[in-house]
Amino acid sequence: MKMTFRWYGENDPVTLPNIRQIPQMSGIVSAVYSVPPGGVWPRESIAAVKDAAHKNGLLFEVAESVPVHEDIKLGLPSRDGYIETFCENIRRLSEAGVTCICYNFMPVFDWLRSELSKPLPDGSNALAYDNQTVLDLDPLKSSLSLPGWDESYSKEGLKALMNQYKDIDEEKLWGNFAYFINGIMPTCEECGVNMAIHPDDPPWGIFGLPRIITGAKSYARMTEVCKSPRNGITLCFGSLGADPNNDIASIIREAGCERIHFVHARNIKITGERCFEESAHPSANGSLDMYELLKALHDGGFDGFIRPDHGRMIWGEQGRAGYGLYDRALGAVYLTGLWEAIAKQMKG
Repeated sequence: MKMTFRWYGENDPVTLPNIRQIPQMSGIVSAVYSVPPGGVWPRESIAAVKDAAHKNGLLFEVAESVPVHEDIKLGLPSRDGYIETFCENIRRLSEAGVTCICYNFMPVFDWLRSELSKPLPDGSNALAYDNQTVLDLDPLKSSLSLPGWDESYSKEGLKALMNQYKDIDEEKLWGNFAYFINGIMPTCEECGVNMAIHPDDPPWGIFGLPRIITGAKSYARMTEVCKSPRNGITLCFGSLGADPNNDIASIIREAGCERIHFVHARNIKITGERCFEESAHPSANGSLDMYELLKALHDGGFDGFIRPDHGRMIWGEQGRAGYGLYDRALGAVYLTGLWEAIAKQMKG
């Protein structure tokens, strides 16, 4: 298991020297953030991330996220050009030493929360999701105010894009996913790069848009449409755990650790039907048994990358919601401690 940490580049309040001081930290998870979806990442920009990491004793082996252009998800004629661009980015990342790419296939919107700084009883604050609040939002009337969304699209652009998805149901989205993953897989095989798809977050449909990576059945179908082991998973505890019907330990055993290339480890506390708040990483703070999940990974021979996912804002820290230093650093140390204990326990 290789412990890593998400880093948003030179403008991230969390610095590489900060990350380096976290015990057992092997590398960073990052990207080229200056290029819009569908663009080619300049080699010099990729090299800058790698060099900055190396100067701080860290590796850059995981890229997150390489965006999948909406034309690919929609299955438009222009998708072939965007798939070739994606393949070129795979080649360039591979040249720089990246062996794992985390991505998602969520239409229009990435992760969704209704609140970015919900106060918790201990005085910290965290990301939270309340289903009724989300249902009351209307993205086509600009009543949507969530991180990155209203900056990514104009009101007119968002409406046009949503209209394009009116004829895209889950079956069509699955077909477009199969076309994409099989289109890039020869490049992945050639370059030795694993693709790790992130589950939909939350794992259910929103605003009438289809969601397809939501649980065990999704993973079985995903591996069926492209049998290469390089077609793999970013196992996100929090995303999958938002649906109590997802038995994550069983998913680990059924999918097999040869398909789990990357793990986002975080805990959440379910507060109602399709309602949750993000918690500190230890099992006692949320609804997920972190020991059970790490043990399932260990038992399956997991040797991929892991990172502490979203953290609370604690000790007065200000910064990118969910991506402060302190709570994620605590999470990293907690996870490595659990892993050490499990490993020693297994040795008898």
